[in-house]
Amino acid sequence: MARQGLSRLLPGVLGIKATSSWSKLTYDSTFRHDMPAVSSYFSTMKTPRQVRIVEVGVRDGLQNEKEIVPTDIKLELLDRLADAGLKSIEATSFVSPKWVPQMADHVDLMKRLKRRPGVSYSVLVPNVKGLELAMEVHPEEIAVFTAASESFCKKNTNCSVAESLQRIEEIMARAKKEKIRVRGYVSCVVGCPFEGPIEPSATAKVAAELYRMGCYEISLGDTIGVGTPGSVRKMLDQVMASVPAEALAVHFHDTYGQALANIVIALEMGINVVDSSVAGLGGCPYAPGASGNAATEDVVYMLNGLGVESGVDLPKLISAGDFVCKYLQRPSSSKVAQAMQRRKSSVAKKPVDSKVPCNA
Repeated sequence: MARQGLSRLLPGVLGIKATSSWSKLTYDSTFRHDMPAVSSYFSTMKTPRQVRIVEVGVRDGLQNEKEIVPTDIKLELLDRLADAGLKSIEATSFVSPKWVPQMADHVDLMKRLKRRPGVSYSVLVPNVKGLELAMEVHPEEIAVFTAASESFCKKNTNCSVAESLQRIEEIMARAKKEKIRVRGYVSCVVGCPFEGPIEPSATAKVAAELYRMGCYEISLGDTIGVGTPGSVRKMLDQVMASVPAEALAVHFHDTYGQALANIVIALEMGINVVDSSVAGLGGCPYAPGASGNAATEDVVYMLNGLGVESGVDLPKLISAGDFVCKYLQRPSSSKVAQAMQRRKSSVAKKPVDSKVPCNA
């Protein structure tokens, strides 16, 4: 972008005096209200009017915690997330406690969960045995998983991609009889910690198989967060040749700070479902170096700025993130939550003399 164009979009970055609107940002402020130039720029983008966020923090986020999080804390977090307006929440997984001890309380959690009308609580299942156990708690939706990388699939599920698809087909047949919705996950859609870059055709092939089997939605996961807008666009181009946009979701990790940019590309291409994790919790036990998921707070703030409806109450969402981070004794990975906390702290301090010039 030319210097002149950039200066119009980002006042202050190139030595141009910023307007006072920056100081007015609050939980509910959006760029479209406070920055007309930015609003005008984004208005030319083709984005959906509404986006459904799938909150994965309780399962995908907490599964990597070394210390076992009490069921009561998980239940409180689930309730806070639903209260914030999230309608799709991944609650737990029915994998073996031997491999993921954090999820060993899956049955107890689902039995005690206060399910809210209009909120879908999905559970992850690795095989038919996991599905049978999950059926004891009557889930309305389950999630299955595979990968676009052979090496990652073997590390994660101890089988090849083809074998994992066979397992999923068995799960699908049983779920269909029980009238349970099935969501599919594809890991390593642009890069693998063991193989490096993944060909878009490999991701497209796996996604097409899940769609053929009957997954109502397929979540494409950049498990190690190496994707960029360029590589994500190429991958989505290939996937969408055989799977319609309305059956796709995206799931980005923020290892290299590209998650939000990649989400914008997906929105431009017609996808309107985004996975994210409160406070940016997460990682992957089989993906060395991968950081957490895109923070739900950051996603909601960005969507607000684009004029895209998510139905999520940002202050309540930030409060939910604060709750779990306080228990985990660590700061939130959400940039928005961090900024709001700094803002609250600065407001609580003695006001600065307005006569003192600011050269920032």
